[in-house]
Amino acid sequence: MEKQPNQTKPKSEGVMSDIAYASGIILAISYPVLALSTGARAIFQLFFRPDVTYYLPPALSAVAASCYLGATIGFAVRRKWAWWVSVGLLGFETFLTFVVGTLSFTHPDLIGRTVWRHFGADYGYFPLFQPILGLIWLFSPPVLRAYGIVKKEEG
Repeated sequence: MEKQPNQTKPKSEGVMSDIAYASGIILAISYPVLALSTGARAIFQLFFRPDVTYYLPPALSAVAASCYLGATIGFAVRRKWAWWVSVGLLGFETFLTFVVGTLSFTHPDLIGRTVWRHFGADYGYFPLFQPILGLIWLFSPPVLRAYGIVKKEEG
């Protein structure tokens, strides 16, 4: 049975390669968990909570859950296109975290209680630092080589 390229752990490139590989596994597990908790909250508020009259906060949480789920692709699939999808979604997520987080302090009535409120305070600030950690991971040299974004060094 022939292995598909770039689907397994990269050949040992030292400690940084091992750390990058382990970090990717942690992100591939934690992102779907965050997507599930955020998505379940948004679905409940949008469709099952009768007292919700302002739909922007749960809609923003649904957007966040979609970003988390989409970004997971790049942590689990070692393909160039998946890397680009994850970089785009994590950049978008980081931007919205800062915008919505800031607006939640300056215009709290507009933002309400969304996952990005106060930079993710309700979620232990994971929405603030997790996309940044994901981007750091995606741009680390071992990961760039594993995804074929940069050529492997001839040695």
